[in-house]
Amino acid sequence: MSILINKNTKIITQGMTGKTGQFHTEKCQEYANGKNCFVAGVNPKKAGESLLGIPIYATVKEAAKQTGATVSVIYVPPPGAAAAIWEAVEAELDLAICITEGIPVRDMLEVRNMMKKREAAGGKKTLLLGPNCPGLITPDEVKIGIMPGHIHKKGRIGVVSRSGTLTYEAVGQLTEIGLGQSTAVGTGGDPINGLKHIDIMRMFNDDPDTDAVIMIGEIGGPDEADAAYWCKENMKKPIVGFIAGVTAPAGKRMGHAGALISGGADTANAKLAIMEECGFTVTRDPSEMGKLLKGLLK
Repeated sequence: MSILINKNTKIITQGMTGKTGQFHTEKCQEYANGKNCFVAGVNPKKAGESLLGIPIYATVKEAAKQTGATVSVIYVPPPGAAAAIWEAVEAELDLAICITEGIPVRDMLEVRNMMKKREAAGGKKTLLLGPNCPGLITPDEVKIGIMPGHIHKKGRIGVVSRSGTLTYEAVGQLTEIGLGQSTAVGTGGDPINGLKHIDIMRMFNDDPDTDAVIMIGEIGGPDEADAAYWCKENMKKPIVGFIAGVTAPAGKRMGHAGALISGGADTANAKLAIMEECGFTVTRDPSEMGKLLKGLLK
């Protein structure tokens, strides 16, 4: 078991014929069962061709129909990325993973509102991971995104993070101490995104093959606090929590577009206090995440 993806997931790459899409699709093909999982690319101008042994289709809908794919990963440049997300939604995929950084906020607002309207009208709910995220991986089965495969190891610890590099840090520590991961998920650093910490924590809580979770957040926004309050009431598994940005000044954007303190409960200290109050084992030192988690499993 795992959450969201496994070795049988069939995947479409939107933007596969571009330099970034091609590079990362090839790396994903080389990892575990990737050769069998990546079944289609999409580019209306190159339909009928193939790349890396993968057929290219004109639309996501056609690619899904021909291959049975249920997931897409998006490397489309910022001006067209929101439209690519919407195309995945219209094709009724289960999950769209958007790696693209720098999508205009207005575009994301529009596509999110369209997704909500579609769902309210009884349409299929397509989950969105990202944008501006590293993707997700179920070790030794499949990786979708830009994370380095070799640092992962199959195990029973879930990892969820807004930061790509801190996801890799947590994963590296877990692998080093022999624990490994069930699934590692990067939710992305943009202010308007799809799946939140709370959604991923629900999935990990329900997953019989996840024993504990490392949850990593950042300054800005209510996501981590919302997840912590949910976990206090519902989570049955131990959690290590870390928030990046303890020294960040208010009002200054730090790296990610969503990492902006507007005041109150979205500072690192406020979030750490909420997580602690909700039963998390928190640390202010990211190098301790793996060690702390190992201690919780004794």
